[in-house]
Amino acid sequence: MKITPYRIKKGIKYLKHYGPKAFWNRLCDKMEPEKVPYGPWFERHKVSEEELIKQKKRGLKFENQPLISVIVPSYQTPKKYLLEMLDSMRKQSYEAWELCLMDATPSKEIEQIVLEYCNTYQEKRIRYYYLQQNLGISGNTNEGLKIATGEWIGFLDHDDLLAPEALYEVVSLINRDLEVEVIYSDEDQVEETRQGLKHQNPHFKPDFSPDLLCSNNYITHFLCVSRNVLKQVGGFRKEFDGAQDYDFILRCTEVAKKIGHVPKILYHWRVHSHSTADNPLSKTYAYQAGERALQEHLVRRNRKGEVYQLPHFGFYRIKYKVEGEPLVSILIPNKDQSEMLQRCISSIQKSTYQNYEIIIIENNSKELETFAYYKKLKENPKIKVIRWKSGFNYSAINNYGATYAKGDYFILLNNDIEIITKNWIEEMLGNCQRPEVGIVGARLYYPDNTIQHAGIVVGIDGIAANMFPELRRGQEGYFHKAALQLNYSAVTAACMMVSREVFEKVHGLEENLAVAFNDLDFCLRVGKEGYLIVYNPFVEAYHYESKSRGKEDTKEKVERFGNEIEFIRMRWIDLLKEGDPYYNPNFSLKKCNYALKP
Repeated sequence: MKITPYRIKKGIKYLKHYGPKAFWNRLCDKMEPEKVPYGPWFERHKVSEEELIKQKKRGLKFENQPLISVIVPSYQTPKKYLLEMLDSMRKQSYEAWELCLMDATPSKEIEQIVLEYCNTYQEKRIRYYYLQQNLGISGNTNEGLKIATGEWIGFLDHDDLLAPEALYEVVSLINRDLEVEVIYSDEDQVEETRQGLKHQNPHFKPDFSPDLLCSNNYITHFLCVSRNVLKQVGGFRKEFDGAQDYDFILRCTEVAKKIGHVPKILYHWRVHSHSTADNPLSKTYAYQAGERALQEHLVRRNRKGEVYQLPHFGFYRIKYKVEGEPLVSILIPNKDQSEMLQRCISSIQKSTYQNYEIIIIENNSKELETFAYYKKLKENPKIKVIRWKSGFNYSAINNYGATYAKGDYFILLNNDIEIITKNWIEEMLGNCQRPEVGIVGARLYYPDNTIQHAGIVVGIDGIAANMFPELRRGQEGYFHKAALQLNYSAVTAACMMVSREVFEKVHGLEENLAVAFNDLDFCLRVGKEGYLIVYNPFVEAYHYESKSRGKEDTKEKVERFGNEIEFIRMRWIDLLKEGDPYYNPNFSLKKCNYALKP
């Protein structure tokens, strides 16, 4: 990263805002070496001219060939940026489009540039409108919506660029899935250099993740919505200027039958010193508007919670309110290791939420100290010790423990967990009470303060893996994902909450998976029932699991592990082939940190 006076000045502003510790963590994130440089990657993967010609022909054969209206509000756009934006539209491989350019520039300069451009290229799909009054970005965009005639509407900033295949990819998805009513794509940033446009900072996104959207407007560009959705939500709202797109996206996703995602870089967000892309500090009012947009989103969804801005601008946290005071049953399988269990129990007893019971499932302990500790625990009316007489089977042990539970919500907890967050139960319960949520997981650390678990992605290492292993506590990873509440396909059962209703609906944990992958399978079955799996990084705990776990070094262990792998592959083969919807196909399946696939 080249050091310039501008970057130094920007760094000083960030230092003042974040403080030294958070600033240093952020700097470490930025300075971490990039294993696969994005610039060359982009050049290798961009669509060839030959492919664009083929797309033009295929586009004419689509069964559904909707007109797409692209709305561009313009205000004093630099000529170079304007011409490049117009070029990016003219070169689209899908040809059924119109560009509605709403110009609020006081002079006639933009009009002259556009008219000359249209004459030069005999381009009739560009519709220029001069606005007598600058109504702001929301008002100017709404004027464009009034004149748009397309069945679908896309949104493009006046200084940004569309990839030439952008509209083709959108229409291709529309033809593959008729229920889709909102579509978004991946994006990157472009910056002017002496060598031309430099592509950088790619944002590869998951398929629709409601909790991630409530943590950050990750959808942004390229956004297209159907006419049907637009009729329901209306246009942009001026009172949310600065975060008008966030408010609009929240409202659109609330009513859309289905939200589609094209996992390709279709939008190039231009970076310059006055753009939000380069300098988030340039529009602090926008983040306050985003906070209000989220609060209204909660009201419309009938969810009770408070929205808080996180230290990084444009990122938020929602604390969901706990309804009532339901009993929570904490299930802890245990064999010996009385000191470890004592540390776990002591951390639970510091909880601010007190309506809980602890059920320890004793599993063939042999040490006298363990039974002495059990005897002491039984004096506490909140704690009961039950006995599992068969051999070790993590799934069966937890299912057995659940039959003794009286609570409406279960927490599955390993005996080697030490809770850090005192209000952890409220954090999990507020989420778990949301009707759309099935399971809530936590952020777990090794004793050396590096991450052990921050969500699970299916497909990594052939089956699945925990995200951000060994990322230092305080660092936040790719687009802050280690520190944001979001959705994953699975979370670890070392610390997870699930309602009794959901647990019983899927018949608990799969007892054919005695040791490995039972939490993965459990989460996938809950997700298949239509529930969300939530990773909540604001529930933190130490997991005293060894970084070098015992090897599968006996014939029996190797055979058992192989059988469990085969069980998962057989049951979830379609998902393993299609890829995890909460991950992006452009990411490596060999690394667990959102590293780019070569």
